[in-house]
Amino acid sequence: MARVWKFGDNVNTDEIIPARFNITIDEKELAKNVFCEVRKDLPGNIKSGDIIVAGQNFGCGSSREHAPIAIKGTGAVVIAKSYARIFFRNAVNIGLPVLECDTAEIEEGDEVEADIEAGILTDKTKNLTLRLKPLPGFVSKIVAAGGIVKFLREHDIEELQ
Repeated sequence: MARVWKFGDNVNTDEIIPARFNITIDEKELAKNVFCEVRKDLPGNIKSGDIIVAGQNFGCGSSREHAPIAIKGTGAVVIAKSYARIFFRNAVNIGLPVLECDTAEIEEGDEVEADIEAGILTDKTKNLTLRLKPLPGFVSKIVAAGGIVKFLREHDIEELQ
């Protein structure tokens, strides 16, 4: 069972990981300070499999990859109403699952289960089932491989043409 960490709309990349920590791309190191200025209770308490839930335009701000890398280091999945375009692409490129659904009814601390393959989010606290917007086939293959570099290493470039 996963715990929900709830955020609102327009969560920006500097809130996800403040720029002063962007001296590394090591996901575990970045994860130690994820959301440290806006959610002091989150670093050190978020667990692999937990779900970060947010509203619209999650990941707005800079184009640095550090924000999705920091989240990936926690082992969490992100479910939001919508994403900033560059954040979404960076997340896919590094293999961070980023899913979309209407998150209005999900609350902080709810216990949920996400079945990414089936496209279902079950809120056990509220006995609520929500449909996740599926990632396009090619995009889901990149995320499942762990990112674009790992995907390309596993596949012959000719089979992609």
